[in-house]
Amino acid sequence: MPEISRFFGIIIAIYYNDHNPPHFHAKYGEYEVLIEIESGNILAGGVPQRALDLIGEWRALHSHELLADWRLAAERKPLNKIEPLE
Repeated sequence: MPEISRFFGIIIAIYYNDHNPPHFHAKYGEYEVLIEIESGNILAGGVPQRALDLIGEWRALHSHELLADWRLAAERKPLNKIEPLE
């Protein structure tokens, strides 16, 4: 799994060869959610609300970096790590 960040038990990843729209995967325990980068909309899955709030806060802070990693993944280049939420 191409992990780009980890905080409060949440693992954030962007997969190579993934489908549009640009999104990331967030795993929390046995839960997983796909979040659209630009809008923050849930595309699939779900996590508990507290984790979803943290993911949303992190996404808002790092949307430009997430989009840059999405482009890198499309080009099959190494992804950049993104600072965790503190």
